[in-house]
Amino acid sequence: MPRIVEINKVRNIGIMAHIDAGKTTLTERILFYTGRSHKLGEVHDGKAQMDWMKQEQERGITITSAATTCSWNGYRINVIDTPGHVDFTVEVERSLRILDGAIAVFCAVGGVEPQSEAVWRQSDRYEVPKIAFINKMDRVGADFFGVIHSIEKELGANVIPLQIPMGIEDDFSGVVDLIEMKAYRYEDETLGKDFEVSEIPEEYKETAEKYHHVMVEKAVELDDTLMMKYLESEESITKEELMRAIRKGTIANKIVPALCGSAFKNKGVQKLLDAVTLYLPSPSDLPPTTGHKVNDPASVIERKADDNEPFSALAFKIQSDPHMGKLIYFRVYSGTLKSGSYVYNSTKDNKGRVGRILQMHANQREIREDVGAGDIAAIVGLDHTFTGDTLCDEDNPIVLETMEFPAPVVSLSVKPESHVDQEKLIKGLMRLAEEDPTFIVETDRETGETILSGMGELHLEIIVDRLKHEFSVNTVVGQPKVAYKETILKSTSENYKHVKQSGGRGQYGHVVLEVSPAAHGEGFEFTNEITGGAIPKEYIPAVEKGIIDVMKRGIYAGYPVVDVKVSLVDGSYHEVDSSEIAFRLAAAECFRRAFMKASPILMEPYMSIEITSPEEHTGSIVGDICSRRGKVLGMEMKGKQQVIDTEAPLSEMFGYTTKLRSLSSGRATSSMHFEKYVEVPFEISQKVIEEAREKKGQKQE
Repeated sequence: MPRIVEINKVRNIGIMAHIDAGKTTLTERILFYTGRSHKLGEVHDGKAQMDWMKQEQERGITITSAATTCSWNGYRINVIDTPGHVDFTVEVERSLRILDGAIAVFCAVGGVEPQSEAVWRQSDRYEVPKIAFINKMDRVGADFFGVIHSIEKELGANVIPLQIPMGIEDDFSGVVDLIEMKAYRYEDETLGKDFEVSEIPEEYKETAEKYHHVMVEKAVELDDTLMMKYLESEESITKEELMRAIRKGTIANKIVPALCGSAFKNKGVQKLLDAVTLYLPSPSDLPPTTGHKVNDPASVIERKADDNEPFSALAFKIQSDPHMGKLIYFRVYSGTLKSGSYVYNSTKDNKGRVGRILQMHANQREIREDVGAGDIAAIVGLDHTFTGDTLCDEDNPIVLETMEFPAPVVSLSVKPESHVDQEKLIKGLMRLAEEDPTFIVETDRETGETILSGMGELHLEIIVDRLKHEFSVNTVVGQPKVAYKETILKSTSENYKHVKQSGGRGQYGHVVLEVSPAAHGEGFEFTNEITGGAIPKEYIPAVEKGIIDVMKRGIYAGYPVVDVKVSLVDGSYHEVDSSEIAFRLAAAECFRRAFMKASPILMEPYMSIEITSPEEHTGSIVGDICSRRGKVLGMEMKGKQQVIDTEAPLSEMFGYTTKLRSLSSGRATSSMHFEKYVEVPFEISQKVIEEAREKKGQKQE
C-alpha cells in the first residue's frame, strides 16, 4: 500500500524532563493545537489524556510512557510522553532507544534539575538530537537566559536560541522569533490558538539584535560555505540558509536550538511544533540502523529506513491490556509489516503471527492494516515477545542492539490476604514483570516469601496499587528493604571433596577453586583451567552452575554475591560415583568456604540526593542528612533557593520526603536517584547479618 505520509515528513519525538517541568501539559497542548483532541486535559485535574492510568491521575505524575500520533502542516509526528520521576527511568531509557529526536523541557525557574541531567545523558548515549523548550515563562522567578546558561554550563550543550521571551512572569505575552525577526503575541481568549504577528516592540529590539547575531554566528560555524559568505557580509545570509544550517547542526548533534513559552498558559507551542518539523530529523535523515547476524555478535548488518528493505523492528515496551491481552509496542526501522502476516523474533528464535496492528493514542487505539519504515505502533498476538526483542523478516534475519536496564535497589515482601488470591497474585506479578524490566519477582527459598524488587519506594507502591486495582488482589505488604549485595576483598583458594556413600552408587566430586575480587560492576567471571582431564569436560558446566546457585542465595548475609572471579584449577573424579549433581554440590560448598575466607563484605546502594530549600531551613536539613550517614557534596544558591547536593545510603532514606516536609514547613523539595554501591560499615553490616540470621531461625522454628 502507498504511504499516507512520506518518510521524510515523519518525526518520531519524545518529551523528556525532570519531574514537574510540564512535559504532560506540553503534550496535551500539542494534541490540542494539532486537532488530535478538542479539549485541553489538565494534569492537576487528573484529566490529561496521556496520563491515562488511575495511579497517574491520582498522583498527578507520569508513570508509564504514553505514545500518540498527530499531524502538523502535513507532517506526521509520533510523540512519546515520558515520566520525569527517577523510579520510572526505564520508560525514558526504552523510549530514547527508538526515537529520532527529543524535546527537552526545562522549567524557567528550576533550570537544569537532577533528572533533566539524567535524561539528557541518556539521550546523548543514544545520540538523539534535541530541541530545548524553556517552559513556565509565566512563573515568578522565570529566567530564560539563566536557564540557557545553565544548559550550556551543566550539560555541556551548544545552545542556539531561536527566540527570546516578550515579558516575564505575569507579563509574559509571547516570543520574538530571531530568524524571522518578528514578534508573536498569543491571544488568551482563544486558548493561544490565535496569535498576532507584528514588528518587534522597541523595548525588545536591542536584545533581539544581540541574540540574532549570536544565532547567526553559531549557525554559520557549522557550514564552511556560509562562514565565507558571513565574513563578507552578515546581511547576505538568507533565512533559508540559516534554517538549513541549524537543521544540519541539530541532526548532527552539534547544536541544540532553544525556544520558550508557557504550555499551561497556551503560549509558544505552535512555534515549537514548527521547530520539530523544521529541525528534528526524519527516519531517513539518520544513518542506517545497524545490527548483527543471529549467533554472530561480531558481524555488522545495515538496514536503511526504506519500505523496500527487508523488515526489521525493535519491541521496546510491553503493556497488559484487559481487553486485548498483551500489547507489544514496536518501532519499525526498515521494510513493511501487514496485519495477519508472520514475523520472526530473531532474539528468541521463534515465529509468530501478527493478530492486529494498532495505532496507539495513550490507551485508545485505531486498527491499521500495515506499518512501514519509521512507524511506531503496537501488535497483538506475539505472546513470546518481550522488551528488547528484534522482530524481522525470517529470510533476512537481523538482531538489533537491545537496551540495558539498571538493577533494582529496593525490595519488599508481599502475600495475598487470602489463599484464594494466591493464583491471582502470581498471574498479576508475572504480567507486571513482563511490562517492566526493572521490576523483578523472586521467591525466597528459605522463607517462602514473594519478594518484589524495584527502583524505589514509589515504584513498588505503584506495583502494589496496580495489583489491587487491575488484578483484584489485596496484599499484605512487608517493610521496604535495601537490596544489599555481597562481595570479597581478597583472593584465596579452596579444595573440597564431596563424597557420599549410601549403599549402591555413591556421589563423588572434587574441585579446587581460586577465588578473587573483580572490579566493581564486572559481575561474575568463571574460567576453566583444568588440563590433562582431571575433571571430564561434561562436568565443567555443573561446577559453574553450583557456584551460581550459591551466589544467588548469598553466603555472608543471604544477599546476592557480585563481582567475583572464580577459576577451576584442579580436582578429581570417580569413574562410577561421579555425576553432574556431585560436582554441582562440590563446587557450591567449595565456593562457600572460599568466599568466607576471602574477607567478605556487604555492599549497599548509595543515593544521590538534590535538595532545594529556602535558606533558613538549610541548617536543619544538613544536620538531618549527616545523622543519616550522609554527606554534603556542595551547596549553591539558585535564585532565592539553596540547592544542597548530597549523598546517603538508601537504608537511611526511607520516608525521607515526609521528614523533609516537617523540617522545612513543606517548602523544600528533593530528588533522589541511585548512584553507586558502597561498602557497609562493619558495625552496621553485623547488625544486618544478625537480623538475617534471626529471620532465618524464626522461619526454621
